[in-house]
Amino acid sequence: MDSLTSVCGTAFPDYPKSLTMKIAVTLVSHRGGNDLNTVSRVALLVSLAIAIVGCGSNRPSASSVSPGSAAKTVKTAGHTLQWGAPPTMTINRKLNYRATVHTTAGNFTINLFASQDPVAVNNFVFLAHQDFFNHQTFFRVIRSFVIQTGDPKNIGSGGPGYTWNGELPVPYPYQPGIVAMAVSGNSPNTNGSQFFICTGPASAQLNSKPIYTEVGRVVQGWPTIRKIDQGRVTTNPLTNEKSYPVHPVSITSVTIQMGKPAS
Repeated sequence: MDSLTSVCGTAFPDYPKSLTMKIAVTLVSHRGGNDLNTVSRVALLVSLAIAIVGCGSNRPSASSVSPGSAAKTVKTAGHTLQWGAPPTMTINRKLNYRATVHTTAGNFTINLFASQDPVAVNNFVFLAHQDFFNHQTFFRVIRSFVIQTGDPKNIGSGGPGYTWNGELPVPYPYQPGIVAMAVSGNSPNTNGSQFFICTGPASAQLNSKPIYTEVGRVVQGWPTIRKIDQGRVTTNPLTNEKSYPVHPVSITSVTIQMGKPAS
């Protein structure tokens, strides 16, 4: 086994050595160090941590069933839900969808890519309507790179009980504001519920391996994103990565707004 812990039947991938970048830092850990405060001091060629990892079921499936017929168990207070298959398609890809994410640090709004990535948006809307994201934390914070959430276990190993195939190629380059799905084992067809938000210039390195299906783009509430991104972190006990928030920000609710396309 490699240096990162195996969960959900797959090992957390190590950081691809081909994805490197010049970034001015005082000290950057191979496991995703967040010491980017004094970026003007020295330029280093570093391996950038891009282990965006999501876990759901270990049975990738392209099938979908109605939520009512899917197997479902309620684990804790109606918020940690599990289904046996992805939700049936219910969104109208011709309409505009927005998600307002309410957190303990403030709110932000995502313009969802319904026309470009309807499966991803349908999944996100379904989970939001089920209150799936409520009380989940941003459990992974790598400053100027990504913040990650969507795990009912709040540590990086949880999901909705099913997986679905990715929608590729991505419609836009990974850049600050882009919201995309986490995957397991570097496989684009292991999407579940975990998603990340690109927060800084380091996220552009993901364009070297664009396997993360995009859900949308943050269009309002960037100060909230920055507040989460700037939080202090410690070592995640599951992955040994220095990305686990000392004071994690929680999602309190997600509100979906639907409207006609802009003319």
